[in-house]
Amino acid sequence: MIKRTFAAAAAALCCLGASLGASAQTSIQLQHYQVTGNHALDALGELGLEASAVTYARDRGTLFFVGDEGLGVVEITRTGQTVGSMAFNWAGTGSSNNDAEGLTYLGNGQLVLTEERLQDAYRFSYAAGGSVALATTAWASIGNTVGNVGTEGISFDPRDGSFVSVKQDNPQAVLAGSLNFATGGGSSTLAPLFDADARLGLASLSDVQTLSPVDRLIGTPAADNLLILSLDSRRLVEVDRTGHLLSSLDLSGVTTQAIEGLTIDEQGVIYLVAEDSGTANSRLFVLTSPVPEPGTVALMLVGLAAVARRASAKATRRAAAQSGRGLTISG
Repeated sequence: MIKRTFAAAAAALCCLGASLGASAQTSIQLQHYQVTGNHALDALGELGLEASAVTYARDRGTLFFVGDEGLGVVEITRTGQTVGSMAFNWAGTGSSNNDAEGLTYLGNGQLVLTEERLQDAYRFSYAAGGSVALATTAWASIGNTVGNVGTEGISFDPRDGSFVSVKQDNPQAVLAGSLNFATGGGSSTLAPLFDADARLGLASLSDVQTLSPVDRLIGTPAADNLLILSLDSRRLVEVDRTGHLLSSLDLSGVTTQAIEGLTIDEQGVIYLVAEDSGTANSRLFVLTSPVPEPGTVALMLVGLAAVARRASAKATRRAAAQSGRGLTISG
């Protein structure tokens, strides 16, 4: 009986492991993700309000976020505690709204910030307690100046140094390519990957994140996938680079605040930021998947096999002992 029970459990786990192994190659399966953290972000006067973009810094183990008032960037822990901040000086950029909507981390303290209406990207080095004059940093133009429907998000792909960005609306766009930063203004080769309005079915595009930084996806097709956030549709979707929908997550039950920023860490943990929306604080939401990873399943199978062997040996010894006690010797 014990053997049959463990054999059935092992068979079930093997099937689960095979299923997870296959799905992990092509998708992170957003439908399995759940909110496991909800943290208020410090207002810091007004610097920490209107959180509109967030990025993960692997070499620091922290997050950076900006508010769409463009006052500066804030470094926080993965549970939302403030580590430090840096102010922005927009003089000379031509920005009338200082509409900071996109943020991505390059490594070694280097960040790229995008302004929505100008559709410009600024590269700068973070210095806690300091200030950066954006007009004098190296920057690149992503597109022409537009209204409040421009660049909403940007993400760095560390495999080849390329970028992916999203334009909010009129038309929606998912762009990929290189940014050539230069003092006084550089250029970009960012070009549409697909017809976003037709393929995605989202009311607007609010942020984007490449999946290449996730360790378990290295060398798999899923490393090419993108996460795209839609504030107006209250949805997070995973797509390939042709716009094919692979998985999605309904965010309507997470918060009534406007979720505008998205990032992911090397373990596949997703972080979202929501502006205060009339409340006292912007918020950080942490999303994790309770489904075991293929490597975890493999360890479970090894453990289960060891338990089964011990149980079998114990049952054999018990049977032998009982058989021995039942013998009678006649002479």
